Amino acid sequence: LLGALISDNNSIEYIENGLSDFHFYVPMLGRIFKAVLELTNKDQIANPLTLDHYFADDNSFKEIGGKNYLLSLCEGNLGSGIVKDYAELILELFNKRELIRIAQSIFLNSKKLDYEKSSSELIEETEFKGKANSSTSTRIGGTTSIRKIIIVGLGKLENLKLDTLRQAAATCGRLAKKERSKTLGISLPMCQDADATAMAITEGIELALHQDNRFKSEPENLGLDIEKVELIGLAASDKAIARARQICSGVILARELVAAPANSCTPITMAETAKTLAKDFDLTLEILEKEDCEKLGMGAFLGVAQGSDLPPKFIHITYKPKDTTARRKLAIVGKGLTFDSGGLNLKVSGSSIEMMKIDMGGAGTTFGTVKAIAQLKPDVEVHFISAVTENMLSGHAMHPGDFLTASNGKIIEVNNTDAEGRLTLADALVFAEKLGVDAIVDLATLTGACVVALGNDIAGLWSPNDDLAAEITTAAEKAGEKMWRMPLEEKYFEGLKAMHADLKNTGPRPGSAITAALFLKQFVKNTPWVHLDIAGPVWVDAENGYNNQGATGYGVRTLVNWVLS
Repeated sequence: LLGALISDNNSIEYIENGLSDFHFYVPMLGRIFKAVLELTNKDQIANPLTLDHYFADDNSFKEIGGKNYLLSLCEGNLGSGIVKDYAELILELFNKRELIRIAQSIFLNSKKLDYEKSSSELIEETEFKGKANSSTSTRIGGTTSIRKIIIVGLGKLENLKLDTLRQAAATCGRLAKKERSKTLGISLPMCQDADATAMAITEGIELALHQDNRFKSEPENLGLDIEKVELIGLAASDKAIARARQICSGVILARELVAAPANSCTPITMAETAKTLAKDFDLTLEILEKEDCEKLGMGAFLGVAQGSDLPPKFIHITYKPKDTTARRKLAIVGKGLTFDSGGLNLKVSGSSIEMMKIDMGGAGTTFGTVKAIAQLKPDVEVHFISAVTENMLSGHAMHPGDFLTASNGKIIEVNNTDAEGRLTLADALVFAEKLGVDAIVDLATLTGACVVALGNDIAGLWSPNDDLAAEITTAAEKAGEKMWRMPLEEKYFEGLKAMHADLKNTGPRPGSAITAALFLKQFVKNTPWVHLDIAGPVWVDAENGYNNQGATGYGVRTLVNWVLS
């Protein structure tokens, strides 16, 4: 920012030197002061002296003392007005080694008559209260190159979190696009540290401005695209910004997989997507076909798949760090029903059968996490697993009352073919544990009961392991993805007991999200495990914060945070 304000191109080199070791030089200070003189452009500052005059003798500068020297120049040549104030402000910040804040102060104060006044008038005229995610904007004139100002509310200071910045950045991005702005500068307060702040703002912008027009003959694009976004005061956080964009690319992949219709996103195309990811990022890929699954005894998964004309695909992608020993070995398992008709327990009117393309939301999140992790390259080995199929009804479909044998030998009575996701997950969890991982997390759009309990914004978390549950909730808090730990009430397993089999796939209606988690627990013996029911937050019907209408990519950022931690 300073480089843009100072006419002397050589100043950029000085600034870079200053940033590299936080030691500032007389020539740089002189150029900063020169910039102040040029930017003020006031009537009382007639014929400002040249930079050479001010700093012809560096020794005198040192002898008199930087602050006194500058102030004496202000008073002797230019009066003791606004320039003196600038010098005092600059030097105060200078002493604190806040180079970026110096640049902001120069810029903001030099333009105060143009847009600080406009901002205060705007706040007053619109009775702007600063409520979280509220906003207002105006156009300004004057000599500044800035043409429009957007003011965004952050709510109460004590509630300021990283997700507050994400939401605010999304509001800025959407409003700037609506105002047809090509360049957007964002100045938001720091939260935690500069890198965390930069990542949160970047995520808010990237996710809010993402548009999925793949299936529109005439793509919608309201307003011009924003060509450039500048994060004011965060110039040293380029790497953090790049990381945020890599994570967002994973979220966007998850969104696009979940949003695609069932005649576009199938078990076959999911396998093709896995192949593309493996090729692009040098990952290990294993795709088990029906015959392979039969050899492994995956009767629960294949029981669901047998009603579809499309072949099932059991997908296993492995990321391993290069040139280093992995410090941890993890598994992420995503439910992958590309369409769920309910089977012979058919979803009838009012059961949202037309939305059942989203029943592979867990697999979508898993694939999105693959893309992000493969770019971030952590020193952790991660196995990504999804048993992908459809749940259809046909002459080959499983019947209510059928018995299925899972790959761990458990015999399951199918008392409801529309509780199929847990059957596919059963074999996937057994497969994951056999890999000898340190922890397993599964994600599934598993139950409507979880949505009834927690609403559309909050996922349910079940785990018998407190430490792993704490890791996931901490990762989710950082991501701004809401979840709530639910009880694994062992007494409720009584409702899953079968007369002639080991267990049924559904229990009584009360507590049915809990019994679904208890069912899955039977397929993990000793490994720490977390189950996430994401049926609510995987999709939004209306624009909400940085989530656009449609698929949200929920869970990708939480899982990335978990792996990186």
